Amino acid sequence: MSGRLKALHPNDLDAGQRKTYDDIFARRGRVSGLFMAWLRNPELAERAQKLGAYCRYDSTLSPMLSELAILVVARHWKAQAEWAIHAPIAKKEGVPAHAIDSILVGSDPHLSDPTARIVYDYASELLRETRVSDQTHTLAMQTLGEKGVVDLVGLLGYYGLVALTLNAFEVPVPQGSDVPFAE
Repeated sequence: MSGRLKALHPNDLDAGQRKTYDDIFARRGRVSGLFMAWLRNPELAERAQKLGAYCRYDSTLSPMLSELAILVVARHWKAQAEWAIHAPIAKKEGVPAHAIDSILVGSDPHLSDPTARIVYDYASELLRETRVSDQTHTLAMQTLGEKGVVDLVGLLGYYGLVALTLNAFEVPVPQGSDVPFAE
């Protein structure tokens, strides 16, 4: 890991860090930049990675909708590594390439799927305005249901934490990835 923190080698971790490292590895198959930053505080790492696992893999939102929302967060915070990691996943999960390109440059993605549209609108409005209008909230409730809206807000908050961590510790984009946002 480059950036503001030195890489941690698994053999150099204390017992608490090693337990958390092993838990993260078991769920995700790797322990990289973000988690290497969080491992400095294994209690935070353990709790955050469990929330992240729920948000990414177990929420009521489909993988496509989750990845769409993650891109909105990454764009909002200009989180280089978050975008570089999640844009290819979003494409694989069915977010249209034109929508990914539009979100990257901060323009409307013109989504024809009404569920994707409300996820984009809700996420964008909440991040931009720090509130959501009654109209947007009502439409989201009708489209996603109460649990779905709670999951969406939770995902936005979690990936905001991810973005801030990546930005604060200058976690680089994965090797071979382009830097998406101009510095």
